[in-house]
Amino acid sequence: MSTTVRIRYRDGLWTIAPDGAPTVVDGAAGIDVLVLEVAGGHLTWSLLAGHAIPAAVIDDRALAQEWIWAVYGPEVALALDESDGREREYTAEPALPDLAARVWRLGYARWAARWWPASTLDGIAPLDEHLLEDEIAALSEECELIVDGADALIERRGSAETPSRAEDYALAAGPVAAVEPGALVLSRGTAGWDWHRCPPGLLDASERAVSWAVVRTAGTTIVRVSAVAAPLSAVDVPAHLYPRARIRAAGGAADVPLLRDGELWHAETAAPAGSESRVAVEIYVPGVGPDAKEADAADRRARIRALVTARLRRTADAPDNSVDAPLLAEIAAAATDSDF
Repeated sequence: MSTTVRIRYRDGLWTIAPDGAPTVVDGAAGIDVLVLEVAGGHLTWSLLAGHAIPAAVIDDRALAQEWIWAVYGPEVALALDESDGREREYTAEPALPDLAARVWRLGYARWAARWWPASTLDGIAPLDEHLLEDEIAALSEECELIVDGADALIERRGSAETPSRAEDYALAAGPVAAVEPGALVLSRGTAGWDWHRCPPGLLDASERAVSWAVVRTAGTTIVRVSAVAAPLSAVDVPAHLYPRARIRAAGGAADVPLLRDGELWHAETAAPAGSESRVAVEIYVPGVGPDAKEADAADRRARIRALVTARLRRTADAPDNSVDAPLLAEIAAAATDSDF
């Protein structure tokens, strides 16, 4: 396992990275980027690109030299130590490949704690947070040479007693259908939501999780929005983490809070001008994630769903190595897949 990397220096930071690899200085990390805080800096990998060699951004070169040789090999470690800041290419080949693979696995486990696309609608079982925390703790100990306490455990999130089933969401899985007698549905639709804009474990990760309808009733035009709660999501969500719906139409916009009702978050508001023809609904939690959207966000979400679905399907016969072997939480999720 070897690849070509570039070493460069800019603004007090050393970067070791293959061409095109994401780094923590790129801005907001994409939803497919594994990020791991390590001694003296940060490591990143693109999950969808299948990167085995990470990119590193180093703010303490002396501290990072304790592990650079293990992940990138002695040639890169020596080059970093002697670098004059000018950009050059080197061949990276881990001196401790098993440790390098375990570091990737730790990065993946921490990625899963944030981005795992649990969805009753799409049949992707959630991960057991306690199993995931335990494995993160074990991997952190195994990778102590590299993380050295830099990477903290994930925070615990509340969960329900039993998983929800797909049939429980029959009405929620599509556009809002039921309206009162005499009401007229002017338009309706379903959509996904930007995973950056809500904390993990709040909403179902499906592209069908958000439903809306523009309804004319009693001489008033209103917009109704619903979003499916994530499987195993806590019901006692703090008020400051309640999602909101930003509704945009041709002639105006509205912004309303969603309230929890069983397995749905829902809201209703007077329709902005122009809603009769088309609306766009954005779900977000104030203060969470960047406002800017990834250009290919929906495609990345689809590819991530396909990747984790494939990992769940091959838990029984996956290769026995630190990169391809499933996490304990993935094995447990695959065992409960029949509930979805």
